[in-house]
Amino acid sequence: MTDPAPGRLDATGPQVAAPSWQAATVVEVRAETVTARTLRLRLERPVVHVPGQHVVVRLTAEDGYTASRSYSVASAPDATGEIELTVELLPDGEVSPFIHEVVEVGDVLEIRGPLGRWFTWRGEGPALLVGGGSGIVPLMSMVRWARASGRAELLRVVVSVRTPADLYYADELVGPEVTVVHTRRTPDDDRRPPGHLTAAEMGPVGRDSTVYLCGSGGFVEHASGLLLGLGVEPARIRVERFGPS
Repeated sequence: MTDPAPGRLDATGPQVAAPSWQAATVVEVRAETVTARTLRLRLERPVVHVPGQHVVVRLTAEDGYTASRSYSVASAPDATGEIELTVELLPDGEVSPFIHEVVEVGDVLEIRGPLGRWFTWRGEGPALLVGGGSGIVPLMSMVRWARASGRAELLRVVVSVRTPADLYYADELVGPEVTVVHTRRTPDDDRRPPGHLTAAEMGPVGRDSTVYLCGSGGFVEHASGLLLGLGVEPARIRVERFGPS
């Protein structure tokens, strides 16, 4: 398998999901925030994903009970056979507490994917990426791939978080193409008072741009209303909602 060509993704390979469950070995674990943990997984059968796709992680108990959850891929596509997943801790969840409290380097998980075609970006045109909280995860795959393939100028990124401590990938979400909005508490050097995302921070949106919007149901509804108010056609807005399941 070869690396995707800079600036494009092979239309024949990444569209097709891995046909079955496969083993994924944990090769790195790191904290993104107090409640978010990133796992780097080495796939038994490497599959190149498209930015925006997700995989399903399945856990199986000793008594045979299984629990599975979908997680967006945060890393850029490549042919190393490794992917990164960032998992938010949901205290009442079945999978995320295990990932946060039990999983360590060397463990083997079951995954299936990559999956999904609608919420994907192949670098074919400009895009506005709007993420709320953990909704930045699939968008980060797009950002990383755009930067790695020399197409960062095609993307503009707007991220909304409650406080600076809640921002995933803080070291990477910098630059003139990135706007970070804090709704509860701002950094000391931020002149913007805390508050919800506004139309001014999202616009203008180019007529050729596709919007990728990801976050909680409430965030998506708020941001969608702003986009429509800016004159963005609904057909140009692709939405993915995150939340407990």
